[in-house]
Amino acid sequence: MSIRAVSLQAVGVGKSFGAFQALKDVTLDVGRGEFLTLLGPSGSGKTTFLMIVAGFEQPTVGRLMSDGEDITQRSAETRSFGMVFQGYALFPHMTVAQNIAFPLQVRKTPRDVIARRVAEIVERVGLNGHESKLPAKLSGGQQQRVALARALVFEPSVLLLDEPFSALDKHLRGRMQDEVKRLHQEFGTTFIFVTHDQSEALSLSSRIAIFNHGELLQIAAPQEVYERPTSRFVAEFLGEINLLPVEDIGHCHIGTGGLFEGARLVGPRQDHARRSGVLAVRPEHMSVADCCPYGDNGVAASVAATTYLGASMRLGLVTRGGTRLTVTLPAEAAARTLAGGRDLWVTWPVTKGFLLPQDGAEQLAAVGV
Repeated sequence: MSIRAVSLQAVGVGKSFGAFQALKDVTLDVGRGEFLTLLGPSGSGKTTFLMIVAGFEQPTVGRLMSDGEDITQRSAETRSFGMVFQGYALFPHMTVAQNIAFPLQVRKTPRDVIARRVAEIVERVGLNGHESKLPAKLSGGQQQRVALARALVFEPSVLLLDEPFSALDKHLRGRMQDEVKRLHQEFGTTFIFVTHDQSEALSLSSRIAIFNHGELLQIAAPQEVYERPTSRFVAEFLGEINLLPVEDIGHCHIGTGGLFEGARLVGPRQDHARRSGVLAVRPEHMSVADCCPYGDNGVAASVAATTYLGASMRLGLVTRGGTRLTVTLPAEAAARTLAGGRDLWVTWPVTKGFLLPQDGAEQLAAVGV
């Protein structure tokens, strides 16, 4: 793989709980030192997969490899992976320093080495002055830092994080995201991170693996999964999206497109698409104008609703055929546009659309033209 040498590899991993299949044939590589996020809705299988990597669950089928060695049957203790749990799992009767030192004590590390490593990591996670406090005396953010320090202090090859920010408020969550990103860069450890928060995944990850109903639907860099999803589920799960149904899909000299309400709309060339589908465009990639500009896609529409968002404005529009669209514009530009009337053209560059199957569960298939 292109990221770095492979650190972990899942090969055909599946997990069943009785008749329920929680994971289905998951195969992926994790590069050494990368930040891989497992993203998906509740019940998608992402946490089950993390627990299998950690050694807390055994796969029903498949193998887990670490640096080329099969570790499928190894216990969690012998894998020596760091783990940050959703509820922190700090020992309430131990001080900050004692909590952080615990993994080293279990490994019978010499006392002087423990003292040095604890002091070093306390400094790196910003907990100076809190070493003697019990967890109950700490804020949520401070408790999270203790959990991170405890998981990193023994220098694991892989750090697993199971929705570690779910209990934090929005402001503190943002600060801890920055902190985790900094620690990843400083330590160079492989991070595998579970979340259902799309913006969190996009901002933190080197790659994102998107799960749904136990299946791995797509794994790629954040920009690729956002701008070139391979299914409607991925496109819609990662943020607002406009979906324009198109027929008679085929190739032309500038790309691949189809007919929408009598007009031909075009996106980048795609060798895998059906005869009918949807052209998907993110709201921030659309503009509005009083005429259809040459060289871009254009759809006639009228403004049905406006939502003021401070620096931006969201316009709800309806095409002549009744398709609803959303466009996000800077507030000043939106105000100027609306001053000219409620009938206008929605436009976007050919490069900013992408064709997807009609069925939300389908992946792309060959077009054959």
